[in-house]
Amino acid sequence: MDYKKIVAELIKTHVDMDIEVIEKLIEIPPKPEMGDYAFPCFQLSKVMRKAPNMIAEELKGAMSIEGFEKIENLGPYLNFFVDKGIFAKNAIETVIKEGNNYGASNVGEGKTVCVEYSSPNIAKPFHVGHLFTTAIGNSLYKMFQKEGYNTVGINHLGDWGTQFGKLISAYNRWVDEEALEKAPIDELLRIYVKFHKEAEKDPSLDDEARLNFKKLEDGDEEATALWKRFRDLSLKEFERVYDILGVKFDSLAGEAFYNDKMDIVVDELREKGLLVESNGAQVVMLEDYNMPPCIVLKADGASIYATRDLAAAMYRKKTYDFYKSVYVVGTPQALHFKQVFKVLELADHEWAKDCVHVGFGLVKFADRKLSTRNGEVVLLDDLLRESIEKTLEVINEKNPELENKEEVAKKIGVGAVIFTYLKNSREKDIVFDWKEILSFDGETGPYVQYSYARGNSILNRAGNCSGNVDYSKLSSKEEFELVKTLANFNNQITLALDKLEPSILTRYVIEVAKSFNKFYNAHSVLNLEDDELKATRLNLVKATLQVIKNGLELLGIDVVEKM
Repeated sequence: MDYKKIVAELIKTHVDMDIEVIEKLIEIPPKPEMGDYAFPCFQLSKVMRKAPNMIAEELKGAMSIEGFEKIENLGPYLNFFVDKGIFAKNAIETVIKEGNNYGASNVGEGKTVCVEYSSPNIAKPFHVGHLFTTAIGNSLYKMFQKEGYNTVGINHLGDWGTQFGKLISAYNRWVDEEALEKAPIDELLRIYVKFHKEAEKDPSLDDEARLNFKKLEDGDEEATALWKRFRDLSLKEFERVYDILGVKFDSLAGEAFYNDKMDIVVDELREKGLLVESNGAQVVMLEDYNMPPCIVLKADGASIYATRDLAAAMYRKKTYDFYKSVYVVGTPQALHFKQVFKVLELADHEWAKDCVHVGFGLVKFADRKLSTRNGEVVLLDDLLRESIEKTLEVINEKNPELENKEEVAKKIGVGAVIFTYLKNSREKDIVFDWKEILSFDGETGPYVQYSYARGNSILNRAGNCSGNVDYSKLSSKEEFELVKTLANFNNQITLALDKLEPSILTRYVIEVAKSFNKFYNAHSVLNLEDDELKATRLNLVKATLQVIKNGLELLGIDVVEKM
């Protein structure tokens, strides 16, 4: 039951205002004692030529309170107090009935959303920065799916460019085949770093690398075979990390995929009179839009990122006919995407407005005690391993007899890291502090997972409860606040997608856990003589666990049944 809509329809019978406008004006009061929904009467003041507080008083007197506990006017606000028993019955029974589907909707039916995320570079280590785009993109992907959209997850791999010419040269000179098979990323990075050091002494190596890349672009058999091997070895390593994270993609079409699709883009821009020469390069001038030129072809005729992104956007529109195309790429690339989207717009692609860049901040560390390799690069592997190890230490200290403790430590450790990436606004930098990240108190992943395990323990101890259910008994402040929070799940998903901000859902899941613990600490669930109240509260616990599970799933985090 959508009480917000019910309130809007009730108000509509007394005022001359579109119901959509009324719904947008309805607020959730900051304090429970002020009601469950509030309608501000300021906008009616001009039309009705009366003070807002007088309008609120008149409306209160004219309205039927059927389905509501009471309706009051507080100054210029009309405040609605829902019937707690009816509200709780509708909310809890809906959660239990819909189960894993609770929170879903069909708002996206018939619409396709492309989400580009992760996109690591081939032959480079998967470092902690990559998890930012991966976690955000994976969560948005899952939320769009939940809302009924046909969702296409795209891993736009960095698998093309002059670095492959350098890798081919380095491979031919210094590769250790045994090391390459055992730890491909490490070995490819080693020879890549060695190439740069040697090229400083012998600049002719750079010329050789350019020649190797030219061979690759021209389809040379040997160069192509090496490129494919580098790509396959890297993907195998990436897949191992993605499996740990529980992340999957529908497309692995990286930059190389668009190699034969860029000429069409260049020809179109040229035909439409958008390309001009600038210092030998072919560019689209954007000074009228306060942006530097968008380079499409370099002076030597080579393509760049922008060319490939233009080709990718056109291909995705043609292939998927997307309703929205989302690019989860770091904030420093904001100008690049503004340029690309503007060029698409100038080329008369009206769907350019449906392309959205979702930026995010940097990853920092409160200390440098993590195991690191290759200078300042902190590998994601190291981060996840350390998180799992530290979690296992806590489990061994607090519950050494726990079954499957390695599996539990993995779920909590990995979940704690993902939760940290999604907890705050995506544009804020992340500062890793192990004490905070792995704390079972406060606004952390382990706290939410512990809340779920605690609730699960209650249900297991309850066994089969035979009492009838009477939702009117859930009358306390803690019980009703928890019920209201559970009922707000879909609204939070909608808001998170509207702002393309997973932290909205993360904060919501924290709020559910907090509300549950307030309820649990204030009221007994099992030690009750009143069987009806016991059965009703157990249903409240069951519904809470379902919402926590569904919420964490949308964040890419597993629940833990026992802790």
